[in-house]
Amino acid sequence: MPAQRSWIGLLGIVCLLILTNAPAARSGDTLVDVLREKGVITKEDWVRIQAAKEKEEADEREKLKKDFPVKVGWGKKGFTLETLDGKWKTALQWRFQGRWTYPERSDPRNAAAFSDNPESTFELRRVRMKIGGHGFRPWIKYYFEVDLQPGRDFDDDSEKASTRLIDWRIMIERFKWLQLRIGQWKVNYNRERVDSSGKQQFVERSIVNRIFTIDRQIGAMVYGHLFPGTMVDSRYYVGVFTGAGRGLEKNDDANMMWMGRFQWNFLGRDLKFSQSDVKYHTQPAGSLAVGVYTTIGKCTRWSSSGCGNLAGFTKPSAAADGQFRVEGIVEEAAFKWRGFSFQHEFHWKQIKDNTIAEGAPGHRTNLFGSYTQAGYFFHYLIP
Repeated sequence: MPAQRSWIGLLGIVCLLILTNAPAARSGDTLVDVLREKGVITKEDWVRIQAAKEKEEADEREKLKKDFPVKVGWGKKGFTLETLDGKWKTALQWRFQGRWTYPERSDPRNAAAFSDNPESTFELRRVRMKIGGHGFRPWIKYYFEVDLQPGRDFDDDSEKASTRLIDWRIMIERFKWLQLRIGQWKVNYNRERVDSSGKQQFVERSIVNRIFTIDRQIGAMVYGHLFPGTMVDSRYYVGVFTGAGRGLEKNDDANMMWMGRFQWNFLGRDLKFSQSDVKYHTQPAGSLAVGVYTTIGKCTRWSSSGCGNLAGFTKPSAAADGQFRVEGIVEEAAFKWRGFSFQHEFHWKQIKDNTIAEGAPGHRTNLFGSYTQAGYFFHYLIP
């Protein structure tokens, strides 16, 4: 009888091994338990089978890692690809903003705009593809953003609506207190412009933005986060740029754009660049900031289209090298708490035309502008 039982146990083990090696082998877990409960196999046999199975599964995982050492996922930054060792990661994200406007396509900026013919317009205001991540080390980061359909007017060349690279940058962020960024991006001068268009409180930014922003520039910047979590929690940004705006790598002279910004998070909590309190700050967070810049060149304003001119000033294509000296200062405040958000900016901008004699009309122009906005995001009140 003992010999017969041993043969039956051996036969059961052989059958089990065949089943566990078959494509539909996962049902073998139940069979092992049944054979053990019936006494067909001993506890020692069951332990050996389980160990062999775990080793086989581990070998399969290791083989998969060697054959395909990348994991695929989805998160708040979109579709992600990441190596299993965590050294390389890429996130791909798409977004668009479509809208219909009437009676004006954009914000009226002068009295004549209120009395002209009404306009009814469908448009894809923004169609963007974002690619970002890190390479070799988690603190060596990169980011690209492509504008797939820029808008254009009737008399614009078709190239005005062609796909364009609006952001590209590399960030070295080994230390919180000292970091480096090189490339092209929205310069960290004023909060409203740096806030992503996907994180705005209103459909568009204020009309102040068009006149006072320095927008996207090509250059380098050092920045950092100091004393986090304390009452002197603060951020600083110091950069040097070509000053000719997005996509223009050639400077008209040897003068550069210099920019600085200091932000004090006076409640000891860092306040990110965004507008509505969608994340719902359970504790109050606020910031006070000041930014300054100076540059000499052909531009009197900047936008996503690059270097441009304010009304009444010479267009860049007709301006002389270094014709304008432009300087600006911004004072800024922001606050968020329990769905409530507030932000405010006051701007001063001075334009000096070097082709006009000192003291003559038009040599020096001072511009002032301000906006204040507040809102309440009540989604947390809904169960």
